Amino acid sequence: MKPTRASTLLSIAVVTVAAGFALDAVLASRQLPTFLFSLPLGITLAFIGVAVVLMARTVRRHARDGAGRQRPVDPLYATRVVVLAKASSICGTLLGGFALGLVLYLLTRSATPSLGSTLPNVIAVGGGIVLTVCALVAERMCIAPPGDDDDRDDPRNGSTTVN
Repeated sequence: MKPTRASTLLSIAVVTVAAGFALDAVLASRQLPTFLFSLPLGITLAFIGVAVVLMARTVRRHARDGAGRQRPVDPLYATRVVVLAKASSICGTLLGGFALGLVLYLLTRSATPSLGSTLPNVIAVGGGIVLTVCALVAERMCIAPPGDDDDRDDPRNGSTTVN
């Protein structure tokens, strides 16, 4: 599995910021209440990011000290953590970008929005950023360091394993 590319996350963020801005603009033009995230959403996103890093930490610890430990790294667990980290980075970008579009729409209005209508969306933007950063860190933590076995099987080294 290839690492998450910054260009992918940037394109998702641009699309979701535009979508959040457009949704609020359409709702306001129809004189409906604008979209508002709940306050615990941003906090929950940040906690999920921290949990993903803690899960990746065990994989990193086993990968570094694998030779001296009794148990090797469980490949299924490591794969699940990497997939969770990749999905979390995309989800954090989606929710954070959408919330940023909502905040940008509120700040471009001629009337100053109240703190109660902007604070939950700002916290959701922060939670999305924290989730994305933590997920990218966790994804990098799960990359296996090159070992002795990798050098032996590499055809560029001039020697291959023959069975």
